[in-house]
Amino acid sequence: MKWTKTLVQTLREDPGDAEIDSHKLLVRAGLVRKVAGGLYAYLPLGMRTLRKIQQIVREEMDRAGALEVVTPVLQPSELWRTTGRWDTMGPNMFKVKDRGEHDFALGPTAEEVFTDLAKGVVSSYRQLPLTIYQIQWKFRDETRPRFGLMRSKEFLMKDAYSFDVDAEGADRSYWNMYHAYERIFSRCGLKAVPVQADGGDMGDSLTHEFHVLADAGEDGIAWCEGCGYAANLEKAERRADGAAACAPQCAAFSEVATPGAKTIEQVAAFMNLPPEAFVKSLVYVADGRPVMVCVPGDRDVNDVKLKRFLGAKTLALADFDTVLAATGANAGSVGPVKPADASLRIVADASLKGATGRIVGANKDGFHLRDVDLARDTFLKDGDFADLIVVKEGDTCPHCGKPIVIKRGIEVGQVFKLGTKYSGAFKANYKNDRLEEKTMIMGCYGVGVSRTLQAIIEQSHDANGIVWPAAVAPYQVVIELLDPADASVAKVADDLEAALEAAGVDVIVDDRAERPGVKFKDADLIGFPVRVVAGAKGLANGGVEVKRRSEDKSMTRVVAPEAAVETVMSLL
Repeated sequence: MKWTKTLVQTLREDPGDAEIDSHKLLVRAGLVRKVAGGLYAYLPLGMRTLRKIQQIVREEMDRAGALEVVTPVLQPSELWRTTGRWDTMGPNMFKVKDRGEHDFALGPTAEEVFTDLAKGVVSSYRQLPLTIYQIQWKFRDETRPRFGLMRSKEFLMKDAYSFDVDAEGADRSYWNMYHAYERIFSRCGLKAVPVQADGGDMGDSLTHEFHVLADAGEDGIAWCEGCGYAANLEKAERRADGAAACAPQCAAFSEVATPGAKTIEQVAAFMNLPPEAFVKSLVYVADGRPVMVCVPGDRDVNDVKLKRFLGAKTLALADFDTVLAATGANAGSVGPVKPADASLRIVADASLKGATGRIVGANKDGFHLRDVDLARDTFLKDGDFADLIVVKEGDTCPHCGKPIVIKRGIEVGQVFKLGTKYSGAFKANYKNDRLEEKTMIMGCYGVGVSRTLQAIIEQSHDANGIVWPAAVAPYQVVIELLDPADASVAKVADDLEAALEAAGVDVIVDDRAERPGVKFKDADLIGFPVRVVAGAKGLANGGVEVKRRSEDKSMTRVVAPEAAVETVMSLL
């Protein structure tokens, strides 16, 4: 392919709305062009890489025994009403009406349509196990689209769903997809780490997220370098040792005025004590009922863990009126000692079990209690303690006891055991060998294809531009034709292009009438894995120059034109 025959437009300046390197490079290298907030057009270079990622995904799905289908983007509301998600998905779902006033959604995900599909085609255990997948566009009305393809309103996703006769079969399907994902991301040149994740509405369902570790990642990952334990911060656990006394135990707690001090930081400064001497108490509403959660003053409540511990379907911070009615005070002065509502449920983080000498809100505006013994002065029992805080750097690994570090991750895939949540709602049943009706056991598996494209750039770039892995580069080799008007030089470039293409290599020839410096900068910006320079001066001095994108100039090889193909192939 000749540069002058395709559409490649590079930019020298970063786009004004780009916050992270990969977003800047996507636009500057001419891979995508913004249409509106969260919406992008894929230009020829971007499409070539997107197709290569799709092909890798498709090959590994097929290798794992999954069967490709395609379902409509436009999905009837009846499918979503079957599971109740038409009303619970919220404003992120694009909803439209046809001319007959029938409701439809632009699919944000595909559990409903795939379950309905399986229900319609599977009737016997002889047809199971079954895994079907598609590579299809998804739509979500993000509140704040940002980071380019990372959080956009329209994105390309591979979603797969497995259907099995029993839990053992579902486990096999799960790990089959897990290993397929390992192969997909490895072939894409990504270092993707599988981490434990929260099961969400499915409770304790097994699930792993695949994260590309990068400073620009939106997700926090707890990582133990000792044993390899890795978990999303929503799921991450730590070893909670018994609480230490913060002061000599006193016969009784005492009240102290803390005028104007409401936050832990303000009260700590007022009393000249560290935040860990305090108990932070917050009131939530779980399934319509208030509950107080207590954590060390220097820690934050993990809402996901709290919701799971309470077994709640809904959880949110209480409003002002609810806090006042439950405790007798406003937020900032509440605590677990004698709240106004004696029936208020109180739970606490496991690290507070046995805590003495702590300072808590007095349930009286402008006052706190000091020298509180949580076992003596509250109604907290053994069953009221659990791991309820967000893990932070330096916490102890729950498996090996070594310190945890916090990394940032870009989620590019997830594997999930669904159980019968959807198949049960749709009555997606099969008949066993005794002709009994049984419900299919499901799993779901997603890869963000367009997000993977940008994640590769985020993980593989330098100050000059993208450094593409060869398997997904828009072109694997760029031939820099420095003297396009010289017929003999052009012939060398053409012959080399033909030979490389015959060997299965994607090649683009930069035949523009531009200065060498401009061509080299564009080649580095776009990130072609191998660069070949053909010019009259170089040919007169012995041959063409060959260099990997990831190497510095000192590694440039000068080889005879007839040896260039072998050299390029060895570098790829």
